[in-house]
Order: sequence, then structure tokens, then C-alpha cells
Amino acid sequence: MRRLKIGILDLVTKSPNPSVYGRVMNANLASIMPQVLGVWCEQEGHDVHLVCYTGLEDLVESFPAQLDLIFIGAFTQSAQLAYALSQFYRARGAVTAIGGPHARCYPEDSSLYFDYVLGFTDRAIVKEVLDECEQHRPVGRELAAARQPAELPTLAERWHFVESTLKKAPTIKIVPMLGSLGCPYTCSFCIDSTVEYQPLGFQQLRDDLAFLRTKMKRPIVGWHDPNFGVRFDEYMEAIEGAVPRGEMRHIAESSLSLLSEPHLKRLRENGFQAILPGIESWYDMGNKSKTRRTGLDKVEQVSEHVNLILRYIPYIQTNFVLGLDGDQGDEPFELTKLFLDKSPGAFPAFSLLSAFGRAAPMNLDYQRAGRVLPFPFHFLNNNHAMNVRPLHYKWDEFYDHLVDVTSYAFSWRAIGRRIPATPTMIPKWMNVVRAMSSEGFGRIRYHKELRQRLDTDPEMRPYFECETQRLPRFYSDRVRNELGPLYAYLPEGALNHDPNAYLKSQSVPAMVAPGRLRRRVAG
Repeated sequence: MRRLKIGILDLVTKSPNPSVYGRVMNANLASIMPQVLGVWCEQEGHDVHLVCYTGLEDLVESFPAQLDLIFIGAFTQSAQLAYALSQFYRARGAVTAIGGPHARCYPEDSSLYFDYVLGFTDRAIVKEVLDECEQHRPVGRELAAARQPAELPTLAERWHFVESTLKKAPTIKIVPMLGSLGCPYTCSFCIDSTVEYQPLGFQQLRDDLAFLRTKMKRPIVGWHDPNFGVRFDEYMEAIEGAVPRGEMRHIAESSLSLLSEPHLKRLRENGFQAILPGIESWYDMGNKSKTRRTGLDKVEQVSEHVNLILRYIPYIQTNFVLGLDGDQGDEPFELTKLFLDKSPGAFPAFSLLSAFGRAAPMNLDYQRAGRVLPFPFHFLNNNHAMNVRPLHYKWDEFYDHLVDVTSYAFSWRAIGRRIPATPTMIPKWMNVVRAMSSEGFGRIRYHKELRQRLDTDPEMRPYFECETQRLPRFYSDRVRNELGPLYAYLPEGALNHDPNAYLKSQSVPAMVAPGRLRRRVAG
């Protein structure tokens, strides 16, 4: 067996020059699967160099000059950066592979720029790529396991990757952990809704936490579970069996339906400092908020619940999706503003309705209806572009509401009210920094500019109304500026993709089993 020089790149951001908040937090957004991949490659006897890209590294100089193979893990917002890097490393003789959410959502497009496109990835898939390690051009090879891996390497095995990444975090350092895969809920817009819920081993969880105590004093654990605590008692027993009270802090994404007062008391006793529940909509997704109410009644119930949570957990981020088909008129936005008044301590995170390729079955309906726009992947981060035409709003009307609710949420008045409503100092500081950075003030500026351009830029409205697929220069110039020198390596045509590829592929399997090669004609 040939000993390979392998690079693994975890793209947690899409461009250089991160915001103040990004400089503090990007290293804490490292994904677990690139670290898992690194362990598996090392166990197969290869040399591994892993880089978590936070926006500050020089990606051209970060790896050894002569790599045999580079794996790139990317969310869709980083796809154009990933494509440019694949072109760069291919020119140096390396074989390239892409994994992560973008590869799962857009395998057809990814295969035009990578030798391997990986869906669900287990150790057998990785071994097949390592054993073959060949160029597949002009169309890459798509591989996927039948399901998520049943077990992952221990924290001790991936610790050297965790440690090297945490050195980039200047103040807050969060250790990524995972106790389950998939999600028991069926939110129509979510990539995890079609993935079978699968808890990992609770004994390994105990061992990982016990190991972490030997490496850091009062560490912060960031749980990457799509919905933490579905098997709540088993999770808490594992944590309590490994960690004395007060010696570890935790951050988790959960649903309101799991956050009863007895559960909140137990979470507080075990050091949970931040929780990120999804509210999503005032009209849909009631199973996650444990309510059948809608509209004003739901606002009242959810607000009361969020205020209860803040009595036990010092930091809460509430997640909303704007532009869902159930929304009409002023009411959804006015209800959100009312919620912010009633629960001033909650930090709101707004996502725009987006269809990420194969991420969810609902995307087929959007594509059949001709509602999906071909915005470059660079803007598909739930905020910089809404690639689904809203059902009940004209574009200018929707952006008027978006600017209004965002301005309300991150006004100085809202920031001022959030400070006393947040119980401890670090959460107070985080709320202020986030509101003043690209997440708050930056988004207000961006949304206002887009709204203005819908009236003044002759290229914008025809593109938004699907009258043309010619990309407005506003977007192409922004990609060029944000990629910087790496823009020169972006392959021809890589700013464009077929937004209906998922629909067109329904007569052909999406991924193939190991050892099977799926070929298509490029373009």
C-alpha cells in the first residue's frame, strides 16, 4: 500500500476577513467529520494534515506542496471557495474529494469539479477512496454509504485535531462533541428531517467526557447533535456519570418540546450555559415547540416558555425561518416583533427560506413550481440570498418586512433591553457583539442595499423574477472580492448551477454503493 500525503480542509467560513464575531468564534465552528476522517486516514497508515479554515489562514500555503489527496468539507456557502481550491490542487497533481452538506445537497454540480463526491461517509467509503485514489475527470465519482456510521472515533483519537484548531480561538474555546445523528422531527425544509435518528454509544460519550476533563479545566462542550436530548435521561446519566457538577459547561441545539422545567433544572445542574431552540414559524412546526397553537396564541405560549428557560439557562438563541409558505401579510413579522418585546433576553437568529438541492423532499415541490432561483452557492447561507420565490409576497414587499424586523431586532433599544434580561456577563457580552457584527448591523445594511437595488439596479429585478438567468454584477463582483486571489482558480462556469438538478435526477439514483461508478455527460 502506498503511503499517501493527505490534506483535510474544514471550511467553516467562505472567505477571508471575518467579522469581529467570526474572529472570536469561527474556530469553535469546526466540524467533527473532518476530524473523524483524519483519524480513519491515519489508521489506514497515511500522513494527514488537517486545517480548519477560519478566514485568517493562507489556504495556498497551509498544506504541504505535494499532496496526493485532499478532502474538503464544505457547507454550500463555501462551495465556490471549495471549487477554486480543487482546481488549484488538481493543477498541483492532487486528487480531490468533497464531503459535507454541499456534497449531499448538490452531488451533480460537485462532480464537475472534484474527483470524488461523498454522501454519507463511513470508514469503508474512506478506505475505498484511499485504496483507489485516482482522477475521475471530467465527471467525478459519487460514493455514499447506506446510512450514517454506527460509531465514530473517540475524542482521545481525534484530540490532536481538536487541540490544533482550538489554538486558533483567542478567548472562548468550545470542544465539538456528538451524541446522536439524524433527527426525529420532520420539518419540511431541513436536511436532517430525512435522516433516521440514531443515538451513538452512551458509554463512549462518558469516556469522551472523562478524557476531556484530563485535558482542559472547566471546558465548554458544543453538542453538534441536530436535536440534543431526545433520549434525555440517558444523556444526563452519561454526563453525570463522567463529570462532577461545576466542572464542565455545555451548549446545545434542542427543541422547546424537550425543555420542560424538570429538564431545565437538570440541565442547569449539569452546567448547560446556552441553548438554541427552533421556533421556525408562528404557523407551522408546532411539534418542535410542543404546541398546536398558531399566531398570537403561539407567541404567548412560546414567549412564556422562553422566559422560563432564561431562569435556568443564561443564553438562548431562538431560530426563525422567514418566508415560509404559511406566511402572509404583515402578521408573521409583527408577531416576531411582539415576541421580542415579550422575551427581550432571547437572541433572534433569522434564516431565509432556502432550498438546498437534495436537502429535503419539499425542494422538489419548489422546483416543480419553478420557484427556485440559481443564486450562486456563495450566497446560500440562509441570509445573503433567498433562492425560493415567496408564495404570498412580492420581492419588494418581502424585503420591506425583512428590513423592518431585522432593524427592530438589532436596534439599540433591543440591544439595551437584552442586556438586563440576560443573567450573566459573558452572555450579555456575546449578545452585544453579535448584534453589532455582521449578524446584526451587517445584515441590516445588506438587506437594505438589496431592497434599494430592486428599485435602482436594472439587473436585479429581472433576475429575481426569473425573467433572466444572467447573474447581476452585484453578485459576481461580491464573489470576486470575497474570494480574493483564489478567485483566479475558480473554474469557468462555476458560478452557475442548475437549480432543478434534483428534480431532473429523479429517474436516476442519487448516489451509488461502494465500488460502483456513476457516469454522466458533463454540462
